[in-house]
Amino acid sequence: MATPLTAAQFLAALKAEGVTVVEVGDWKNHNRNAKGPWGPVHGVMIHHTVTKGTANTVKIVRDGYAGLPGPLCHGMIAKDGRVHTVGWGRANHAGLGDPDVLSAVIAERRPPVDNEA
Repeated sequence: MATPLTAAQFLAALKAEGVTVVEVGDWKNHNRNAKGPWGPVHGVMIHHTVTKGTANTVKIVRDGYAGLPGPLCHGMIAKDGRVHTVGWGRANHAGLGDPDVLSAVIAERRPPVDNEA
């Protein structure tokens, strides 16, 4: 478990690794923190979003869609390798996810066999 980085620390870490960052709007304050506290951090979730074009992808991960408001993630990696930061703090990510997988991540053990596909 880890305390989340601040937005400034996250940005500095990306840049220290040579990542080209595109800061989208007021990303440092764009979050779902009204739904509860953010943290501790147990792991990293990587998921894909399929749209047509970088601008459309940035828009959906920043703003969300009907039934799932944004931000849906903290950053979106475009096909050109740039990371678009769209939110910081609590985000909707990939919905609730599989509670068995979350339990395994927290316990630092292998994930279970997929039983919810």
